[in-house]
Amino acid sequence: MKIKIVLTFAIGIVLAFSVLAGEPTKGHLDTTEVKVKTIRLSEPVVSDEHSETFGVKLDKSLQKVSLKDLASNSEAYIEKSFQVETKVAKVCQKKGCFFIAQQGDDVMRVAFKDYGFFVPTDSAGKTVTLAGELVKKDMTAEQVAHFKQDMKGESDAVKEGVVYEILADSVTIPRV
Repeated sequence: MKIKIVLTFAIGIVLAFSVLAGEPTKGHLDTTEVKVKTIRLSEPVVSDEHSETFGVKLDKSLQKVSLKDLASNSEAYIEKSFQVETKVAKVCQKKGCFFIAQQGDDVMRVAFKDYGFFVPTDSAGKTVTLAGELVKKDMTAEQVAHFKQDMKGESDAVKEGVVYEILADSVTIPRV
């Protein structure tokens, strides 16, 4: 009986110290990361150990262009199919229904054809390959406010007036 009491007491002390060890002491900053749940509303159409592809299988035969080319010569790419490799700067945190593509100073909003698929909300910071076409849109103040709220932030790609956006039908995202 004494052994059970001592053992229970010892376990209680160990648990108490382990809880306290995770708490920051006064005057110290808590540097633990807060894990945000990733939202994945679409399943990949192609998946391997290195990447996942959402939408349709990536057509690698399409002309490769840079985001800089798309931004600086937009009219030449309207409604023409292409593929581009780009960094994902920000993702819609509500559903993953769009993201902001960025290469250097060039940024562009990427939406998905027919609202037919979504990307995981933890895709920011990854370099993806996408296939799609450029579209010209007149964005309203209400749309700008909506997009900024959904991505929980600002971006030069989301602004009122005439903008060029990529309408993607395929996005390949690396697993790492």
